[in-house]
Amino acid sequence: LCVPAVPVLFKQALKNTDVEEGESISLRCELTKADATVVWKKGEATLQASAKYEMKQKGTVAELVIHNAEPEDA
Repeated sequence: LCVPAVPVLFKQALKNTDVEEGESISLRCELTKADATVVWKKGEATLQASAKYEMKQKGTVAELVIHNAEPEDA
């Protein structure tokens, strides 16, 4: 028996968002599969949970919160 895995796709992609410097911003995306592994990246660098970056995931919704936003976070 061979059962190929259904690929995880975006149901709702990230949207461009503006934020004032020093504020926090929340970026969300919705996936087609619950609890799929999500890796947040900025360019080639993988972001890690820290005081600056907070990663949350509940069911099909993944969220990245960027605290104290700076122009370099664009």
